[in-house]
Amino acid sequence: MKKLLVLLIFLLGCTAKDPESIMDRSFITKANVGDWRDEIIYQILVDRFYDGDKNNNFNVDPTAMAKYHGGDWQGIIDKLDYIESLGVTTLWISPVVKNVESDAGFGSYHGYWTQDFLEVNPHFGSLTDLRRLVDQCHRRDIKVILDVVTNHIGQLFYYDINGNGQPDDTLMGGGSTSPLTRITEWDPDYESRGIQGWTSLGESGPASIIWVDMPEINRMPPQPSMFHNDSWYHRRGRVTVWGREQESCDDRGLTGGPNTYGTDCYNYIREQEVYGDFPGGLKDIATEKPEVRAALIEVFKYWIRVADFDGFRIDTVKHVEYEFWAEFNSAIRDYAVNELGKPNFFIFGEAFSGLDWLLASYTGGGMFDGVFYFSQKFRVFDNVFKNQEATSNVESLLTDRLNGENGHAPYATTGNTNGPLDDNGSLIPPNSMLVNFMDNHDVSRFLFDKPSTAALHSALVYLLTWDGIPCIYYGTEQEFNGGNDPQNREDMWVKANMPSTTDGQQFSPFNTTNDTFLTTKTLIALRKQYPALRRGGVAIRWVSNVRGDNSDGNANPDRGILAFERVYQSEKVLVVINTSDTYTSSTHSSGGAAMPTSFAQGTTVRNVFCGTHICEGTEGVTYTAGSNGVLDMTLGPREALILVAQ
Repeated sequence: MKKLLVLLIFLLGCTAKDPESIMDRSFITKANVGDWRDEIIYQILVDRFYDGDKNNNFNVDPTAMAKYHGGDWQGIIDKLDYIESLGVTTLWISPVVKNVESDAGFGSYHGYWTQDFLEVNPHFGSLTDLRRLVDQCHRRDIKVILDVVTNHIGQLFYYDINGNGQPDDTLMGGGSTSPLTRITEWDPDYESRGIQGWTSLGESGPASIIWVDMPEINRMPPQPSMFHNDSWYHRRGRVTVWGREQESCDDRGLTGGPNTYGTDCYNYIREQEVYGDFPGGLKDIATEKPEVRAALIEVFKYWIRVADFDGFRIDTVKHVEYEFWAEFNSAIRDYAVNELGKPNFFIFGEAFSGLDWLLASYTGGGMFDGVFYFSQKFRVFDNVFKNQEATSNVESLLTDRLNGENGHAPYATTGNTNGPLDDNGSLIPPNSMLVNFMDNHDVSRFLFDKPSTAALHSALVYLLTWDGIPCIYYGTEQEFNGGNDPQNREDMWVKANMPSTTDGQQFSPFNTTNDTFLTTKTLIALRKQYPALRRGGVAIRWVSNVRGDNSDGNANPDRGILAFERVYQSEKVLVVINTSDTYTSSTHSSGGAAMPTSFAQGTTVRNVFCGTHICEGTEGVTYTAGSNGVLDMTLGPREALILVAQ
């Protein structure tokens, strides 16, 4: 173990190969990182944002959505004025490491197919370019979060199942006594024992793995060299229960429901998720091994040191065992705080699940500061704002939210031991550090199957006034409407490059005058202006139990209404949104009972928000609170009000 660490430290100290010495140059600026709840994150897929340097445009095909298009770090630098004008305060950029160039005709433009943990992806520029990007962001007090992958590497080896020394995709068996079996040696189905050798005569023991050497597409053994080690990978084949966490395991003869912790069914699903290769042949790293953990910790310390990142967004969290995250995150935080003077280094995880108890299990106890909040994506943005389901779904999710169920990880019940702090030096709880989003690179755009900018705008009101940290996916402000991967990864800069069937650009590139850009900008400015919208607790004041489209036959006057208060110190803000596409609705019940608030009787509240398709000229309109703070107001379809005491 000692020898491994010495070798790794040596390698990490010898990786700066740019003409300008990165390691010897002091940082130009530092980000002023305070309370992360004050931040507005803007997610950028580097290859799709802007092409600032034509010199790194090799293997580029902008007409194919699954290949490189030419965006780079210089392109982001070139568009920092645009980013700053929108008002966002933090960039989350896609992975920076060198990848397998291509696989089965698909490019690695997204960055998730690691080949070399310590080299930059040359498509995006040099290490100096990356460092310059972060420096330029910090000059503007914009923080930068790096997307990190520890779960897997790219498809750098195959399983030689039939023993012929080449990667095959074959069909075997057939007939009345032998079922037809497909064997894909690059990406075979999961096997708990490890992938087994097999021919038509039967099994032959554990299959050998063969590392490939295809430098023309950078499909070579991983670097640093210690990662070129068979025992550092689980070698069990790909996850086949993908997306089945809420289904049964009856087809495998296993007992218990999928959501029942400790049952055979639950354990089998979680076993696959943790030990299986990620679909697409991405080989699963054996992160339970001490030497592997040590190597990964040193790798990602290196990236903080050389590029001065302010936080990590970590990919595929639920595919790695809990114990790894407790050790990895604690080591990264300690290094950031004690070695680099970054007391508020932010680490949030991506566990692709809408199950709050599962998301909760990755928080607390020194694990993640927060998680990418898929529960809200599915239950609120999709169900309520897109599909007009009852707004009572928002209240039920608030009840469930992380502190509703602590999950089953041994680390989830003790609270953070370190992590981001508020202004008083107190740890911010994970349920206030959730990263809220309506779309991203792994799900279809909000507008894909809901071609309504009015609905988008009402969803933006919620995103930018709700508790947590809002995250905007690049292009949302330009009304991009792509479907699932790769159609949701449109180019920001050249409309002509996009195939006509996927062209989501309605405006000239980087347009700053369209209604959605201006509405987003206005909401961000209001969030900055009113601390309660960033740091305040949330209290539901009114929800409806019926659908906003009245398809359930109920004609309640409050259909589609959602109202909540944010309170911070002495400041109160009341947000009221009508999520119905077609109905004018009010904040009272069919019996006439109106909405209570915490405003004192006689308080005059004023609407401070107006956006296109939202308020129809009601900015500045006032209401007076009655007995018990009661407020009764009527909102048109998709109208929203943000009310403060006058």
